[in-house]
Amino acid sequence: MASRTPYDSNSPQARIAEMRRAERARDRRNAAIAITVSVAVAAGLIGFGAWVLIDKQEKKDAQVAARKAPVNGEQTWDAKALGRNHVDTPVKYPMNPPVGGDHSPRWMNCNGDVYKNPVPEVNAVHSLEHGAVWVTYNEKAAKGDLDALAGTVAKTPYTLMSPVKEQAGTITLSAWGKQLTVDKADDPRVAQFFTKYVQGPQTPEPGAACTSGLAEK
Repeated sequence: MASRTPYDSNSPQARIAEMRRAERARDRRNAAIAITVSVAVAAGLIGFGAWVLIDKQEKKDAQVAARKAPVNGEQTWDAKALGRNHVDTPVKYPMNPPVGGDHSPRWMNCNGDVYKNPVPEVNAVHSLEHGAVWVTYNEKAAKGDLDALAGTVAKTPYTLMSPVKEQAGTITLSAWGKQLTVDKADDPRVAQFFTKYVQGPQTPEPGAACTSGLAEK
């Protein structure tokens, strides 16, 4: 029987075999690393996508909650009891500023319009019917507060601002059937009132125009 040739680890065949084993081991490590990285990236993308969806839902839920939450100190009138007829005659409103009632066929422009002079009530009430928030103030309001309010109104569609000298409160925010009086522009209820009532659920005619109406002369 022929004798077996002793294994020579230094032979070319042995070196080639060892190189092949090392190459296969390297390929296995690279494949494992690639799979691990791919799983980590996929998990990261899924996690980020889930976070984005959760964040969007939380913001949406917060907006819904803000619209439902009552504004502390606001006054409310029965919307059904407020007239909504278009009239060409003067209207005597039971509150000042008015929050609803019969009004002019023309609305005041309320696309973030800031009026330096008083505006006709009958036109402003029509704006409230379209879902606008009307910011009014008397002579007690500080200039800094008026500047802050004017800045907020100017960048907020479906709002308008004008002076009402005879009103009792320093600063008043009115929507259809809703009203809030504050002393300062930084009162957190101001933002809450805007969030809730600009095109809010109280709007008799949601989506109706706030442009192409009556402008300040």
